[in-house]
Amino acid sequence: MQENNTKEHLPNKKGYSKAKTDYLNRIRWAVGLLYFAMGLCFATWASRIPDIKTSLGLTDADLGTVLFAIPFGQLAIMPFSGRLATKYGSHKTVLIGLAAYILSLVALGLCTERWHLSLILFFFGVSSNLTNISVNTQGIYTEGIFRRPIMSAFHGAWSIAGFTGALIGLGMMGLGASPFIHFVMVALLLFIVILVNYKHLVKVKKQPLPQKSKLFSKPDNVLMWLGVMSFCCMLSEGIMFDWSGVYFKEVVKAPGALVVLGYASFMIMMALGRFFGDVAIRKLGRKRVLQISGCLITIGLLSAVLLPYLITATLAFMMVGVGVSGVIPIIYSVAGKRPGIPPGIALQTISGVSFLGFMLGPPVTGYVAQATSLRVSFAIIAVFGVGIALLATHVKAISES
Repeated sequence: MQENNTKEHLPNKKGYSKAKTDYLNRIRWAVGLLYFAMGLCFATWASRIPDIKTSLGLTDADLGTVLFAIPFGQLAIMPFSGRLATKYGSHKTVLIGLAAYILSLVALGLCTERWHLSLILFFFGVSSNLTNISVNTQGIYTEGIFRRPIMSAFHGAWSIAGFTGALIGLGMMGLGASPFIHFVMVALLLFIVILVNYKHLVKVKKQPLPQKSKLFSKPDNVLMWLGVMSFCCMLSEGIMFDWSGVYFKEVVKAPGALVVLGYASFMIMMALGRFFGDVAIRKLGRKRVLQISGCLITIGLLSAVLLPYLITATLAFMMVGVGVSGVIPIIYSVAGKRPGIPPGIALQTISGVSFLGFMLGPPVTGYVAQATSLRVSFAIIAVFGVGIALLATHVKAISES
């Protein structure tokens, strides 16, 4: 991060006055609420997918095909998101991205044809990626202002938004509200969040793009290794999102509603891990936290493979949740501090690689499970946790950050 980008926000050397402390905390709350808004927007859509599937008469295969529009949209904007945030300022692109994200959410409630849904989901993906890069760029600048780790808590706000979105969805369905009414109500809430908090975001002057910048140029070596670590993490996270329920049903043989216990335990511990992650970083350092995180992912997945029983598998998935929780926030923080590279460009590079992990993990897991077994698939993914721990030792920039 460029020092002159945040210089005007730094407290003077005489110490913090109450007014300055309040000002800094207001910035932190504003950025944290944008993380929450981003998470709530997606969780709101996810909570009504079954209803929209039914209303449009989609088969499982139809829905699977339509849902691919989201990653296609993310992929389409990915080479440009960081460049836009760098050139025009993340405080501006986050406003555009989040507003488009919210409007796309509302439009999803109006879809009456399959192609309508596919088209809107494509723009939903485009706006989600622009928002993601812009919000995380704001998070990097805010962490620079505070001069201590706070990125993990920001990502914790996103996790809490997932639970909040699910609860609101249950409430709206209980009241018999249509997806459109539900989406409009949430959209109004999110626009209020934007209006109240936008003025408190970190304002960064326009930055020139790196010289000889190309869309697909070779990344900085440190960013490349950070990207590999993010790939390993998102590969693990992806299978937990998509396969934890199946694992509990087919391998653990969990009865009835307890099938969701694996996913729920993973998500809860991931959220808690993020809220305590900043404290762990201050006490242990980023390198040690990443090493522990990688080991927890590996031990957790292998424990679920070797001891596929309800209690042990639940504890194992909780372990994976804690392990996954701290990796991406740390990688983003380190990437954002690379000298000579604007945070938006650094995040664009990292997110591109981690996106591949999140997308490839679930289908590859399915193919391996079909050829062998789901337990073998989980055992293979466990190896990537070791990769995180080893790379944390290898990348010096992590120790120096």
